[in-house]
Amino acid sequence: MQTTPIQLQSYLCDQWQTGNGEVEELYNPSTENLIATTCTTGLDFDAAFDHARTVGGPALRAMTFAERGALLTKMAAVLHEKREYLLEVSRDCNGATRGDSKFDVDGATMTLSTYGRYGAKMGDQKFQVDGQASKIAANARHVGQHFRLPREGVAFHINAFNFPAWGAFEKIACAFLAGVPVVTKPSSTTALLTYEMIKIIVEADFLPKGTLSFIAGDSADAIENLQAQDVVAFTGSATTAAKLRQSTGVLHKSVRFNAEADSLNAAVLGPDVSVGNDIWYRFLNNVVTDITQKAGQKCTASRRIFVPEGLLEAVKEALVERLEGIVVGYPTDRDVDMGPVVSAKQLADVRSGIDALAEHGSILIGGSAPVNGKNAPEGKGYFVAPTVIVANDADSDIFHQREVFGPVTTILPYDGTVERALALVARGEGCLVSSLYTNDRKWLKEALLKAAVWNGRLFVVSAKVADSALTPSTVLANQNHGGPGRAGGGLELGGTRGLDLYTNLVAIQGDRALLGKLLGLTL
Repeated sequence: MQTTPIQLQSYLCDQWQTGNGEVEELYNPSTENLIATTCTTGLDFDAAFDHARTVGGPALRAMTFAERGALLTKMAAVLHEKREYLLEVSRDCNGATRGDSKFDVDGATMTLSTYGRYGAKMGDQKFQVDGQASKIAANARHVGQHFRLPREGVAFHINAFNFPAWGAFEKIACAFLAGVPVVTKPSSTTALLTYEMIKIIVEADFLPKGTLSFIAGDSADAIENLQAQDVVAFTGSATTAAKLRQSTGVLHKSVRFNAEADSLNAAVLGPDVSVGNDIWYRFLNNVVTDITQKAGQKCTASRRIFVPEGLLEAVKEALVERLEGIVVGYPTDRDVDMGPVVSAKQLADVRSGIDALAEHGSILIGGSAPVNGKNAPEGKGYFVAPTVIVANDADSDIFHQREVFGPVTTILPYDGTVERALALVARGEGCLVSSLYTNDRKWLKEALLKAAVWNGRLFVVSAKVADSALTPSTVLANQNHGGPGRAGGGLELGGTRGLDLYTNLVAIQGDRALLGKLLGLTL
């Protein structure tokens, strides 16, 4: 990893371009050393979006699903060749441990590869047939058939700071396979990793012109000039999502808008779980992972941990035992278990959030005090101790309204009844994922039915899967990533459902044989 700060460029109209105004500065969050600068002032975003629509869009729509899938497979391959370098970049721009960097970088390439395989299976069609043809008149030849065709606009992807690799490329995978060109904009804070990945792809020189563009920094309200066939996919805060929804394109031109926002995800320990059984250990391991992985900066991390009152003391003791051995620092060696949060702004936000939660509970471990990170210069780095707060009252609004986006979680005791637990889960007003740990089928059935409407995904750990279950925060390409209400109301991934955002659903009605012949299908 080079030590001299580099200037990030944007890739627009198939050219690398640099702005001409005041620069933004990017810092290594472990050392606070300047690592990069970026500027987008003066760049012509309207021209870049128009280039993507008029050059990139037709190129992708002319390709079959198999051909688009091959592009994604090639992307995954060229990025994987540079994997070790990208893991170093992730460490120094993201503060990520090697394991956390792999979670992000390998997540990106695995998602690209998965959608590449979807493309191969979808074959030589250029659009999707949705369902079966339906008879709509007395004449059996007169039918209606639904189709999904790629929108003739551009996909504008606005990504969050926490997953500069996976967050960018899971969106790119779905848009490309659907047949829509992309302009991707990472958060400036961690844009270096996305920049390096885009550079690798551009230098490999296999993408059709106009299909992939990159904005390295502020997008200067580019969303305001989007057109009716365009798509926005946003990941970030609910506050920013609300602001973007008020843009001219979204309000007046029905630009399609998808948001993945704040989420006070829940983990519910069932009252039947015994201390020391497999479910117990999986619950503890998953909670600790969600606190420490990516320094807790995951939209899918469990923020609210609901524990039966009878198990409260055992859970507290077990979490302290696991967390007090976590080594926080600059992850230059494998002895460091958790890196910093990504920026000084994020550090201040996390510290103030811990203090706000602690006013309504007690700090079990951690807190907002400064932390000297291992391998980091004395007094430098945006480090936070893994923190667990035990609520004085599980009904306090703050625990169901304020997400502290860092290595922080809150334990909320409940009486063991499914009614009480799921009423508290619902107080979060929409989650990306909630997890349920129990082997009580009656309790679980009721919990599933109550939790389903408030979650985009439910993660159930019972005895027979406890030894092999992933963490609930692991997002998979073939499963829905999104959630109702507070979580943004969006949907990404979910297998080929991820293409729906980028396509137009149309019902075509007419003569079965004629339509089939014109479209090259058997209806």
